[in-house]
Amino acid sequence: MTALKAHEVARFLARPDISEGIFLAYGPDTGLVRETAQRLIRELSGDDPEAASIVTLDGAEVDADPSILAVEAKTMSLFGGKRIVRVRGAGKSLVMTLTELRDDPGGAAIVLEAGNLPPKDALRALVEAARNGRALPCYPDSDEALQALIRETFNQQGIRVDADVITTLREILGNDREITRRELEKLCLYAAASKVLTRDDVLLLCADNGMLVIDAILDAAGGGHAEKLELALNRALSSAVDPQRLLAMTTIHFANLRRWRSEVDTGKSPRLVLENLRPKPHFSRVSALEQQLRLWSDTALSTASERILQATSDTRRRPGMAEPTLRRTLLAICMMAAAH
Repeated sequence: MTALKAHEVARFLARPDISEGIFLAYGPDTGLVRETAQRLIRELSGDDPEAASIVTLDGAEVDADPSILAVEAKTMSLFGGKRIVRVRGAGKSLVMTLTELRDDPGGAAIVLEAGNLPPKDALRALVEAARNGRALPCYPDSDEALQALIRETFNQQGIRVDADVITTLREILGNDREITRRELEKLCLYAAASKVLTRDDVLLLCADNGMLVIDAILDAAGGGHAEKLELALNRALSSAVDPQRLLAMTTIHFANLRRWRSEVDTGKSPRLVLENLRPKPHFSRVSALEQQLRLWSDTALSTASERILQATSDTRRRPGMAEPTLRRTLLAICMMAAAH
């Protein structure tokens, strides 16, 4: 049985211990799953990648005709190169066909891409149990891994970065490897001539991918806009923004609202309170924040804050329920706002 740990995948990709069989890249980070499959295919293609015969199938396509996978795997390459069959969106419907190929892949490499599979999933279990099978878990980057990736990328391009660039990027970017790569490529292109990158450059080019979508979530929840909340949440979570991070930002937001609301209760207008803030909120948020200060009373803000803190506690005890807990909590708060 060969079940690799997440931290062992990079070493395996640099030097795979088998060149044929079934390879399964799976996990919640779809960008990293895709990148892992691509890196593996490049490695398996050998010294003459142009001669490799690479066929890409969609999971739905194989579901409709399961025999197509076996046919493609057993078809000899016209130019004698490596035969590689890549299946995107692989699922347990492939298990029967793969069982036939498990012990005799015929020299072919079958590279599967799948979502987050539990240990008892039939597809994952088959690959992990196969002598010619390797399962490659792809989980979101840790802070250390992401910062190392950022440094490595800039160093390779000879780009000098200000001291706070890496921490700023870590705050802005989510954990989706594909999005991270795309943003780093954009920054490298921007700094290709100057070979210098500042924090202001990062905020100008990348802020929309992180803080702005979080601001949209906070303002939709605080303003009682359920449809906007759903869209913003889907965008953030599909980009692998950590639900616990969103809860932490929501805690801060409602603590700020309560502090600002206490000034409103002394007789100041919401607009004046916001204008006196340092630093000032982005001009695009002023109207939304003003509306929230008018909607929420101190008592209601206290109730909402308690609910957020309870949700945060729940997600720490049960990390696997973080996303549904986040959605349920923010929708409840959104409904509170809409009721005012």
